[in-house]
Amino acid sequence: MNRLLADYLSKSLKKGSLELVDAKGTVYRFGDGTGQHVRARFTSKSAERGVVLNPELKLGEAFMDGGLVLDQGSIYDFLEVVLQNMGGTGRAWWWRVIYHFRVWTRRFRQWNTPFRSRQNVAHHYDLDGRLYSLFLDSDQQYSCAYFETPDSSLEEAQLAKKRHLAAKLALAPGQRVLDIGSGWGGLGLYLASRADIDVTGVTLSEEQHKVSNARAQEQDLAHRARFLLQDYRSLKPKFDRIISVGMFEHVGVGHFSEYFEKARDLLADDGVMVLHSIGRFDMPGETNSWIQKYIFPGGYIPSLSEVLPAIEKAGLKVTDIEILRLHYAETLRAWRERFMARRDEALALYDEAFCRMWEFYLAASETAFRYQDMMIFQIQLVRDQNALPLTRDYIWQAEEALRRRDQAGQRPSLKIAGE
Repeated sequence: MNRLLADYLSKSLKKGSLELVDAKGTVYRFGDGTGQHVRARFTSKSAERGVVLNPELKLGEAFMDGGLVLDQGSIYDFLEVVLQNMGGTGRAWWWRVIYHFRVWTRRFRQWNTPFRSRQNVAHHYDLDGRLYSLFLDSDQQYSCAYFETPDSSLEEAQLAKKRHLAAKLALAPGQRVLDIGSGWGGLGLYLASRADIDVTGVTLSEEQHKVSNARAQEQDLAHRARFLLQDYRSLKPKFDRIISVGMFEHVGVGHFSEYFEKARDLLADDGVMVLHSIGRFDMPGETNSWIQKYIFPGGYIPSLSEVLPAIEKAGLKVTDIEILRLHYAETLRAWRERFMARRDEALALYDEAFCRMWEFYLAASETAFRYQDMMIFQIQLVRDQNALPLTRDYIWQAEEALRRRDQAGQRPSLKIAGE
């Protein structure tokens, strides 16, 4: 094994049990022998050399193409034993050079014009719809769930997420609500079914646009909920409420001011906006290069120190911030377990390399939330501080009222194209 890698791992991996076999067949052992035993093997010198030089990109690629094989344990187990020792800052000096160069050049990769944004969205969200049905809940919620109890199911936690967000909007009859990045329509349809409001959702995904409007028709909500294949930046009307879940991660750091200035222009004078996004606990950084290339091109996970100045400059006021710490780790664990249980069905849709890519994506994302300082923030925004009640009691009251309505009846599950 490359001496640099061997020395680095021996100094860094103090806990756990990792057995790593190099391309020559030599076995190296790291950790204190506790916990899940993991045995990984390089099948080629090129895979080993790539991981040494640029692990953020080449580790995932090696797993995808068979250059790294897990003989004992899973790729999640491998990432867990490595990252729980290294955390978010344990990089060798030559890896730090690559990382800082990427931070310096990140605006170029995140230059998300309307055209590039549509291309980026199609890369991930216009995959075969049946893939997502393998691991998401029945409402196709592709964002962090809200686990009210440790034993909540994924279905319960995703419903609780919608309820929690709806309560923060302080909805009232007759309001016009905008959902920026509306996905497969689940949140917009939930709002339309639970309150006497009018919902407009916007998405850049052709697949999501088609499915969302079909669902509105199926649920007899098309008169109160419609979904547009349109960039939010081209919208003109004013809205009483704006909700955005899991979309801000695709905006890009160079477009933060543009995003909040447009949100301000779309929000009524007495309006309320709630932004739900992945964030980082630590200082500003850069998107993992493997995630950038294979999963979310143009994406970026911001720190609050990058987001709040853009909000202030846009003339919006922050009225509430909530941090969800391990909720997404639990969500991703549920997704990963559900995907692996139905992996053969994914293989029928795509190939082995794709299935390994998706497994690595879910495992790497979960470990990022457990060990690399990722979290979720929900920020409530207004133009006028008098737009909301004086205390936060209205949130709990609205949430309880919605809980009673949720318990009163089940909503129709989502039908995906091809099912």
